[in-house]
Formats: sequence, C-alpha cells, structure tokens
Amino acid sequence: HWPVPYKRFDSRPKPDPYCQAKYTFCPTGSPIPVMEGDDDIEVFRLQAPVWEFKYGDLLGHLKIMHDAIGFRSTLTGKNYTMEWYELFQLGNCTFPHLRPEMDAPFWCNQGAACFFEGIDDVHWKENGTLVKVATISGNMFNQMAKWVKQDNETGIYYETWNVKASPEKGAETWFDSYDCSQFVLRTFSKLAEFGAEFKNIETNYTRIFLYSGEPTYLGNETSVFGPTGNKTLGLAIKRFYYPFKPHLSTKEFLLNLLQIFDAVIVHRQFYLFYNFEYWFLPMKFPFIKVTYEEIPLPNKNKTLSGL
Repeated sequence: HWPVPYKRFDSRPKPDPYCQAKYTFCPTGSPIPVMEGDDDIEVFRLQAPVWEFKYGDLLGHLKIMHDAIGFRSTLTGKNYTMEWYELFQLGNCTFPHLRPEMDAPFWCNQGAACFFEGIDDVHWKENGTLVKVATISGNMFNQMAKWVKQDNETGIYYETWNVKASPEKGAETWFDSYDCSQFVLRTFSKLAEFGAEFKNIETNYTRIFLYSGEPTYLGNETSVFGPTGNKTLGLAIKRFYYPFKPHLSTKEFLLNLLQIFDAVIVHRQFYLFYNFEYWFLPMKFPFIKVTYEEIPLPNKNKTLSGL
C-alpha cells in the first residue's frame, strides 16, 4: 500500500552517546503548562528560513523554511513557542555515519517536539512569518498538550524526503516526509478536531521531493547487514552513502558531489532508509525538487459541506 505508513513506536529510545549535536536541542525547553479552561489562547503560525541564525535569509531565497507554532495566553499575557525538529541536525537525519568498526550504516536520527516560553518576534518576522491563525480556549490547549505528548513519544524519527512517481498532480506518493512542517500540520488538524476555527489565509510549506519509479523493499539492518545478509547489497548501500559523509574539505565535497550526481542522475539510483528499513528507488526525471506550496489551514465549513 502506498504511501508506506510512517511507523510509530511504544516509546522513545535514549540517544546513543556517539550521536552528538552541533547545536544543543531545545536548550530553553520547558514543560507545556496547564491553562485555565476559560482562557483565550491566540495561535500563531511561525515560519523563518532554515538555519537563519547562521546564514540569515540565504535559504529563505530558496524557500527552504522552518515551521513552528506560537501561543499567547490572554489571561497571563505569556507567549510560548512550540516546534518539532532534529535532535542531531538535518544531515544526521538524512544520511548515516559509516563507522569502520560496524558492518551496517549507523544512523543518528531522532526528531522531537520542543516547547519553551517566549516568541522571538524578530527571528520570525524579519525574513519569515508571524501571523495569527486562530483563537482557542484553554481547554482546547490542554487537550492539544496531551496529544503532543503522545505524538512525541511515538513518532521518534525525522524523515526529510517526500517520494513521488512524478511532479504531476495526482501522481502516486510512495513515502511522506515527517518533519517540522508535518508537525505543524498535524497540530493544526488536531486543534480543528477539538473545535478550533482557523482564519482563511494562505499558508505555504517547504517540501523536498525525490521522484522515482515504484520502490523495491530491500530489508532491515539485520536482513541486509547481518551474518546471513546480502553482502553485495550491503556494499552497494554503503558505497551509495559514502559521498554524503559530513565534515569534508571543499575539494572532497566537490569530488563527492560528482559521485552523487553519477549515482542519482546518471545511474538513477537512490537508497532510502524509512521506518528503519532500506528501499531502492529507481530515480526518474526531474529527480529532486524543492517546492513551496500552499497547504490550506483546516476549514470546518469545508469539512462539513464535504460530508
């Protein structure tokens, strides 16, 4: 069945000490507070260029944006930010480490929700978006907080890629991403379920697409790299991932870029790791594309008229 459903887990495992974040995950994080039931909570859509703190608006020009949600309590006047992102940065969630002492590629891939007091107005407004999308009750906020806890404990890993058969409308989707924008979309959808009414404003999101023919399931770590695994396939997967390794000099990076071009564009091959399992993607033109498309806010009236 396509798309392959994102696998959920019973609980979140402790990160391996080998996995080190360059930038600390959620440094000012705090528990989600319990709001007064009759409080009016303003909900804000937040969006800014990815890695703005390092590169400013550079990635904003390419429409590669990070999404989050802001809240403001009318009773207390306090603001809050909630977002979902990678524990060990994007590169680690997208490609593995090839450790000489291990047969299988080693993945540092986890993503999680981060909640903290305050909204950095300048960060969101300067090159992005800070716009009110709804007002909810304190009760709805508290319901959402319970849902976020459960969603966060069971959805543990980040997925960068959306994989489709072609860019055409209605083309088969093989895999969906699981990233910051998907968290925002899930949260807005859940708030609508709880009775929130959203404004009618345009909301666009960044998505990174790979285009391929029907994927082939290859197996999990044990079946591919274990004692009775397929050595030839294991080697092919490791060879594919080798040019994506981090911490390269400029010369190494350019040489590796040629290898990546050769594998993905010339030989039309891509090995995808999804649900802790390996898949082969027979790549197709245009191979890869970053889009910035509208995904509308939930609309209660549309939902009711569609029933």
